[in-house]
Amino acid sequence: MFLLEEDTFLALPALRSRGIDIQAVDDDAYEHAALRLLDNHRGFFKLKAYTERRHDGRDLVARAHYVCDAGELTVTGPTGSLPFSSTSPSGQQLVRLKNDLADQGLFRYSDMFAIAEHHLLHHPDIARATAHRFPFVLLDEMQDTSDVQQHLLDQVFGKGGTVVQRVGDVNQGIFADCTPTRVLPSAFPHASAAELPVSRRFGTQIADLASLLTVQRRQGIEGVGPQGTIALLLFDDNCVADVIPAFERLARETVPDHLLAAAPPRVLASRLAPGTADAFPQSLTCYLPTFTPNTAARPAAELITTVRASRALLAAGDRRTATAQTWDAVRRAFRQGSDNALPAIQRIERSAATAGLQMRELLHDLLSADIDDPEQWKALMKRLREVLPQLADAPPAARRLDDVLRYIALLAPHAEAVGNDTTPMMSVATSIQRAKGETHAATLILECLDSRGRKYDVHETLALVAQSRDVADAPVTVRKAAQLLFVGATRPTHLLAFAAHRNRIEPHLGALEARGWLVRSVSHGR
Repeated sequence: MFLLEEDTFLALPALRSRGIDIQAVDDDAYEHAALRLLDNHRGFFKLKAYTERRHDGRDLVARAHYVCDAGELTVTGPTGSLPFSSTSPSGQQLVRLKNDLADQGLFRYSDMFAIAEHHLLHHPDIARATAHRFPFVLLDEMQDTSDVQQHLLDQVFGKGGTVVQRVGDVNQGIFADCTPTRVLPSAFPHASAAELPVSRRFGTQIADLASLLTVQRRQGIEGVGPQGTIALLLFDDNCVADVIPAFERLARETVPDHLLAAAPPRVLASRLAPGTADAFPQSLTCYLPTFTPNTAARPAAELITTVRASRALLAAGDRRTATAQTWDAVRRAFRQGSDNALPAIQRIERSAATAGLQMRELLHDLLSADIDDPEQWKALMKRLREVLPQLADAPPAARRLDDVLRYIALLAPHAEAVGNDTTPMMSVATSIQRAKGETHAATLILECLDSRGRKYDVHETLALVAQSRDVADAPVTVRKAAQLLFVGATRPTHLLAFAAHRNRIEPHLGALEARGWLVRSVSHGR
């Protein structure tokens, strides 16, 4: 069985046939480059003036994407349409900006599907060749496959010559499809789809809660894994920063030491950074101020953060992906300080006494040296600065490159000793969306404010659980919160903890304790 990637077999070959050297297929990288081009290139002054008159003007430029319309690639906005004619001065400049970024090899993820569909329409034999190459296809995480993606897959595998197996859980969907909904013959799940209600990850306690949070399709989940604990951590306004240390102490008490040694506890949130509302706390950074979301607004952390992630891939035995991912991060960093581009990794020379070989040796060292030592990182970046100008037509601007290549320390572990164990523990913090598919020994879900700044996800969801109300009947914002919390709540094997403000959750404490939940109060400084 094979997992098909539209990029690998359709979109990327189509772009390479046009002589485009792909730099990045990444929404954050694209948005950063699009806004930078808008702000710094005089050829887009009319488009820039237009965006300054609209509250969502910059979003229009940052999220413009290709669609395949009547056999042609056209540019559209985030909502699937443009607020002006494509032949107007602003429309022409938006199309030109989009095409300029495409020529530079910068794309959004959704661009790849439009390019793939366009390529298929103009070269129909490719569909038959691809279907012949893959007689058996496994489509995993099917609930997050959009209609556009499914339509494209149907064009390739919908003729009946390929056995297609779809696997997914509609209750774990985390992506919203903004495109018009179409009824497809292959819509998931099929009426005859087999149910897989048994989980070996966790036991009955977590399984019972997960069953109550199945929003899209009611399901009774049977847990046959370890008998875990569900805990509720109550905090007040003055002890928000003490929630994570309290969770770590609880993890020490309830999770076997060898599991914590193998993988640190995970802290998950539906929202990483706060919005404009006055409420507190709103997001992960409210609980953990040292956390830096890896977004285009903070490109400086990207290189060292990506290298750290690549080293994890290397440790798992995937050297090829680790090396490619590291080189892609170097290319993105280079673009922060230069208007030029670096070549794809396949085009870097291997012969002796060349800059290409020096770069390949440096990539090896980035993946093997102690990059968490500031002096080691500084030495590696010195070598990188020396070899980069030899691989590009012009050197990057040193000042613009400084911030991108600077050392970013790991989050410091909590120094407080817990019990008789003097080894400090450091939780891994991330979004619920990024944790999808993972298995944790201990997981904490932090209470966060929704995007509208009105409701708290943990409180609203647990209130339904306490009152034995059906989440499917809740308002749409609460259903979305419950569906995302379902994803987080089904990650742990031994400990699932929720952080909730004491004043909000207090009316429901008795009902939750009656379910066998452990309730702990978080104290300031402890």
